[in-house]
Amino acid sequence: MEATMSERTSKKPGIADYVAARRKHKDCFLDEIDRLIDWKPLEKVLRQKLKRVVNAVGNPAYPPLLMFKILLLQRWYNLSDMAVEEALCDRLSFVRFTGLSLDHDEVPDSSTICRFRQSLVEHNILKRLLDKLNHQLERQGFLVREGTIVDASVVSSARRPIKVLDVLPEDREEDSDDAPDVTISYSDDADAAWLRKGNRAYYGYKIHAATDSRDGFVLGGHATPANRSDTEEFVTVLDEVGARAGESIYADKGYSSQLNRYVLQVRGLSDGIMHKAARNRELTLVERAANRQVSSVRSKVERAFGTLKRGYGFFRARYLGLAKVELEFLLNAMAFNLKKAVLRGAC
Repeated sequence: MEATMSERTSKKPGIADYVAARRKHKDCFLDEIDRLIDWKPLEKVLRQKLKRVVNAVGNPAYPPLLMFKILLLQRWYNLSDMAVEEALCDRLSFVRFTGLSLDHDEVPDSSTICRFRQSLVEHNILKRLLDKLNHQLERQGFLVREGTIVDASVVSSARRPIKVLDVLPEDREEDSDDAPDVTISYSDDADAAWLRKGNRAYYGYKIHAATDSRDGFVLGGHATPANRSDTEEFVTVLDEVGARAGESIYADKGYSSQLNRYVLQVRGLSDGIMHKAARNRELTLVERAANRQVSSVRSKVERAFGTLKRGYGFFRARYLGLAKVELEFLLNAMAFNLKKAVLRGAC
């Protein structure tokens, strides 16, 4: 008979847990995270949606908060499912952070971790978890909503289309002027799309996101195919992050449209969208000065995207499909915000 989550978490600490607790250890980054965050609100959301989590062979269920913390570990330490399974067997800091028992608990295997991640996609609760996390950071004074910066960034697909030249037919000579037949083998990532920026072409997705204007914490966002226009996603991002009346909204000239400026006016939001020159109309000196000011503020969202790509490997997606790419972004955003808060607290 399978053990329920409540049964699994009701086991008392064993001798190994007692020895590990008594052993002096230098606090690490994960201990700082645990002191910073009250996990109960996040656990409540997880338990409401995920009644039971089992591995592929029906082993005892693991608490959803434990599994969620494992996904965060993967982001901070760039670990695959198999690598994090191995790390949970021999790293005490990982054991402490997740709440596993050294005596009683078996470590979740890679298939269980994969299935849990898929369950998060199916129940679509990552945005709620990010909101809960940001609410705590805001209440503690780490995240201050003075303004919001909206931007988008391209993430390459985990797959690439392959163009293959067919073999010449037997009845056609090699020096024939006829062009060879071309077969295009499309990627199995059907949700991805092509985007051309300047002289470069990208195949993948676009992340439409917003950060706060003071420190660059990620407030929210979503993923679309790469060919989706930034302008058309502007209002959706504002809705996702709960932009509040009186806030200044900053964005580059790619978001400059009459509709977007009208939305800001109607909602009582300060217009910080950069101005764009038009045919036969150059920017005025006032507009150029405003653009310079907005550009200096926008550097925070660019640094956030840069950190997600360099530090979290999010220049290219790990998974296939729009829903999983969005899940990856939201997990990275939570890991990014937590680490940023700990570093600010240490200053």
